Amino acid sequence: QVQLVESGGGLVQPGGSLRLSCEASGSIFRINAMAWYRQAPGKQRELVATATSGNRTNYVDSVKGRFTISRDNAKNTVYLQMNSLKAEDTAVYYCNADVSSRGKPWFVRYWGQGTQVTVSS
Repeated sequence: QVQLVESGGGLVQPGGSLRLSCEASGSIFRINAMAWYRQAPGKQRELVATATSGNRTNYVDSVKGRFTISRDNAKNTVYLQMNSLKAEDTAVYYCNADVSSRGKPWFVRYWGQGTQVTVSS
């Protein structure tokens, strides 16, 4: 079994910054892509940023130039540095990871429990 645990959410004023972390643990042989999603009240969950195992990244247009996704593969951890935060960034942020376990060559997508980010003055 694999667990993903997010941290770093909280309340921040508009224009401020937060750094989210998501650490994967458990029966891990290899991690392929890792990603951050978010879900605002009354809205569908949307993809925010992705990072491949080779650190190729991709972002939704609304966060380009403000958010940076990065990985520490030795720690099985993905980060999301969020700068110049806006009220519309308020949401629950979720990470996921595509993980294979030893002896099982296929990948399974696991999700974290979510961390609340609130941008408000």
